[in-house]
Amino acid sequence: MFLIQRSEVRRMNEEPVEGVLHTDDIDYAGDGHPEHRLDVMAPAAVAPGGVGAADDRPLLPVYVYFHGGGWTSGDKSTVTKYCAHQAATGMVVVNVNYRRAGRFQMDHQLQDASAAVGWVRGNISVHGGDPDRLVLGGDSAGGHIAALFTATSDSPELRAHFGMARGHAAPRVRGLVLHCSAVDFSMFFARAPILGRGFVRLLHPRSSASAPDRRVSLRKAAAYLSPIEWIGPGHPAVFVTTSARDYFYESNLRFVERLRAALVPVETIIYGSENANTRHTWQQNYRFPESQNVWQRVTTFVNSVTSQTA
Repeated sequence: MFLIQRSEVRRMNEEPVEGVLHTDDIDYAGDGHPEHRLDVMAPAAVAPGGVGAADDRPLLPVYVYFHGGGWTSGDKSTVTKYCAHQAATGMVVVNVNYRRAGRFQMDHQLQDASAAVGWVRGNISVHGGDPDRLVLGGDSAGGHIAALFTATSDSPELRAHFGMARGHAAPRVRGLVLHCSAVDFSMFFARAPILGRGFVRLLHPRSSASAPDRRVSLRKAAAYLSPIEWIGPGHPAVFVTTSARDYFYESNLRFVERLRAALVPVETIIYGSENANTRHTWQQNYRFPESQNVWQRVTTFVNSVTSQTA
């Protein structure tokens, strides 16, 4: 699923965004694991030392982003320009790496999301961010992690299943941004699935002391992994971007319908197949007009949902 080549990553990050201070490779879990790293990007004017009692400038909204890569690959470096652009518009952006599938399962990835958000809540004000004005986002597998983590905040059953009942950072998330994200694992059971059911087996957590009874059917496991099945009454507003050229197009449309049925505020950008630039995770390529549209709308969405009274 992670189809971007190294040369393309370099091109996607050409012409670095000016006026943004980068603080890179922070160990957010404090355990030295090489994948427990995040980058913080903030407008240079409100970088460390620029916000606080000295000048009383208000703290900025915070956008926490999880990269894609089919759960098994990818890296935060692929979305540096995307994140820096958002920071330049007047927010603090946190770009997160997490443990990848193969050696690890979804419970580990959700625990990493929890640890990253916990770090943000305790430390982001130093970088000029407001921990109470938090938006999560991601593309592809990263969007799935962001969406499922958001759902755990509203579901004791989901938290227990993924072993997150204790020490779970359950923030009041103001919004969720999903770019070409995997939101409905029932697609793995379609007659001609884009991805095989092996992904369900790969991601579903093993039994453990904190969650001893995880021996469920493959379809039940898929339901636990599907954000579409866990839209609770406290679900935050969502911004979904997808395209008829994307793998997850149909499931994203179903997710939007389910959100609206639950009266969750939803905004969308949905392109048809005539838009040749909109293949999977096109949103990260700033050269495309369609991507530029998404970047502008992300800024508007984050500012809108974080300006509302909690």
